[in-house]
Amino acid sequence: MASFTELVENSNHHPQEKINIETVNNIEITSSSSSAAAPAAPASSSSRYENQKRRDWNTFGQYLRNHRPPLTLSRCSGAHVLEFLRYLDQFGKTKVHTPPFVIQMCPFYGHPNPPAPCPCPLKQAWGSLDALVGRLRAAYEENGGKPETNPFGARAVRLYLREVRDLQSKARGVSYEKKKKRKRPPPPPPPQQQLPLSSPPLSGEPER
Repeated sequence: MASFTELVENSNHHPQEKINIETVNNIEITSSSSSAAAPAAPASSSSRYENQKRRDWNTFGQYLRNHRPPLTLSRCSGAHVLEFLRYLDQFGKTKVHTPPFVIQMCPFYGHPNPPAPCPCPLKQAWGSLDALVGRLRAAYEENGGKPETNPFGARAVRLYLREVRDLQSKARGVSYEKKKKRKRPPPPPPPQQQLPLSSPPLSGEPER
């Protein structure tokens, strides 16, 4: 699979600085590099999330700079986000079988565990794209963007993610629906305490 650097060099884009390829969450992401090695990420999940968000944001910024014509963040729209997500498919590692309405239907369409290899394309998994959009949406606003103009929250992006989820769910024979938590049955009521029965009056004793 061609690296991101090779793709940039073989394109008509202007040459950019050296790029490193990192694979995290099934998405190959890029970040500007220097000769020094990057320090290890902290163990906390919050720090890992922030590091990943920063790398994703740098990757998207690099994509905008490589775009012809180059794009500024203020002019970025939901259409450009869709273009970016489709571009990432070339680095995907998830097999998506060809559906039946295509001429060359894959015989393993809908099989979660195909018994043999097939020539179907590799794409980015829906879960990876969904998480990526969430991080970029947060990074956009953290870098001065307004929520009402956030391209990662555009309706077209939400519809695209939903379409990818449904297509991959059917093609791979897996369900992405969240399992509903079973409601715990209510506890049984406490046993009622029975009052002691009053003894019958003795003969000759008047009833009270």
